[in-house]
Amino acid sequence: MMRLKMGFAIIGLILATLPMLVMGQSAGVVAEAIGTANLRSRPDVTADLMGEIANGTPYPVIGRSEFFPWVLLGDITTLQPIGWVFNELVVITGDINAVPLSTIDVADLPPTPTPTIGNAVSQPDITASGPEITPRAITFTPTASPTPNYTVAGTVTNEINIRYGPGTDYPVLGRAFAGEIFAISAYHTQFPWLQIVYAGSPNNFGWVLQDLLTITGNLATLPAITTSQFNLPTLTPTPAVRAAARIVGQPTIPLSTSFAELGDELWNYLLSRGFNPATSQFGALYLQDLQTGEAVTFGNDFAFSGTSINKIGVLADYFNRMDGIPNLSEAIDIANTMICSENVATNRVMSAGANGDALQGAVNTTNFMRQLGLTRTFLTAPYDTTIGIATSTPVPRPIEFPATDADQVKGNPNPSNQMTVDEMGWMLSSMYECAYRESGPLMTNFTGFTPQECRKMLHVMENNTVDGMLKAGTPEGIRVAHKHGWVNDTHGNAGIFFTPGGDYVLVVMLFKPEFLEFTTVSLPTLANLSLMVYNHYNPTQPLAQPREGYIPEVNQCNYDGTSPLVSEITSPIFLLENDLSLFYQPTPAPIVPSPTPTIEPSLTPTQTPAG
Repeated sequence: MMRLKMGFAIIGLILATLPMLVMGQSAGVVAEAIGTANLRSRPDVTADLMGEIANGTPYPVIGRSEFFPWVLLGDITTLQPIGWVFNELVVITGDINAVPLSTIDVADLPPTPTPTIGNAVSQPDITASGPEITPRAITFTPTASPTPNYTVAGTVTNEINIRYGPGTDYPVLGRAFAGEIFAISAYHTQFPWLQIVYAGSPNNFGWVLQDLLTITGNLATLPAITTSQFNLPTLTPTPAVRAAARIVGQPTIPLSTSFAELGDELWNYLLSRGFNPATSQFGALYLQDLQTGEAVTFGNDFAFSGTSINKIGVLADYFNRMDGIPNLSEAIDIANTMICSENVATNRVMSAGANGDALQGAVNTTNFMRQLGLTRTFLTAPYDTTIGIATSTPVPRPIEFPATDADQVKGNPNPSNQMTVDEMGWMLSSMYECAYRESGPLMTNFTGFTPQECRKMLHVMENNTVDGMLKAGTPEGIRVAHKHGWVNDTHGNAGIFFTPGGDYVLVVMLFKPEFLEFTTVSLPTLANLSLMVYNHYNPTQPLAQPREGYIPEVNQCNYDGTSPLVSEITSPIFLLENDLSLFYQPTPAPIVPSPTPTIEPSLTPTQTPAG
């Protein structure tokens, strides 16, 4: 009889609570995971695990705990409770005070259809690594804790942040990866965080969310920390950007205050989007003012897969070797290389100056870039033409991995196709100098370039039909000579921007191991970075938000002999008069002085061509 009464009591509690659940939804309060987050039956880290939620899907907040920083989420379709989540693992939108208090234990509810939670991959707290370096205000000195018992340890279950305090609003001290083991020194009584011994911290301690560790030993034997304020030593900030002076022969041009501040804003925005060099998901950027020559960069010590962006070097080497103007078939291949990113056409362009040998053409392109002063950017094999083609017997690829002084591990770069953001930026600024100032490294170090040819190269890239990525951060009609490139784990864009307030080079590369989401992550990140730069140069006519942009389908891109662009590429008087009158503005001295390049020994091709 007692069980029956208890059953009625639970059902009564559920029925009494359901109207409040609707109130929570009607208040418009939703929560979205920062990375991924566990759902539990009660607001307690020891409660039953009900599932996971992942970033990208907002869930209605239908209840909140009166005593603990947890909220109850509802199914996005039925509003039925699906579990409790710790507040600091989600971003809550709306007035949380409008949500009713609740004490529901989700495990006691009647069975319901499988909630719409999605297939989450456990990567908790990977996008909340913001740029903050200053701890909370200090007004309290905690009581000394007993000597820690280091017989309790935690094994990391996935890639996680180690923070300076028990919450995601504390700075990130470092990163830990699956399998790493840390001694646990204490636990917090109010928040589900554990203090670990961490040598990378000024006070030798860090904090990790309890759910992210597999615990060995008894936490109850450890000191309990109850305070919410910590007397933490101040972290020493690390400059985010610096003058980009690594490239041979490039002077260190002092940064103006406003340009340096812009660099810091770009750095902080990338961090806010979860691209943090302290983690496995990170980004790199190069920005150069083409009027003053000042430049900022970060992440330029990391090698990225060159993707199709390295086809800029293929194009430049072709024009260096070309005798006369391109013929019709070469012009078609140039258009399909630079705009459609067609690999078969690219290999033919490389072959044009190497007696039809694409492998030797790749080596020629690398030697061209070395003569320009670029030591970290290379192609040592033709572009792969088997992508998307099923073969019963895969052909092994010989590994060509020239050693450079860049980090060639962190970004998982293609062994035969690599670049850094600063070197690609240097190449683009050199093309600009050649085209519009009739000077610069291309004309100093090579005899094969004329200003008209450089303008022709930039004109080809201005016809790029990819209107998203960096170009989406500029108004409609702004001239942008750019090249895009992406593979599963790496997305990037590099271009020259011709704006009313000034011209500049912007190169951005983004990386996430295995798979980087394109639509919701890299596209808006690239567009907003570009928007910030454009508005810096054009403060009186700023763009309020990025344009939606446009990414054409692969099968929609194909150039033939009837294309106006192909005719322009083959024209012997391409933009000779009009281009000079519109864009050529002579200056007393070039902004990018010619370097004295370090010429490394020429590469020689391997015997077996690579795909």
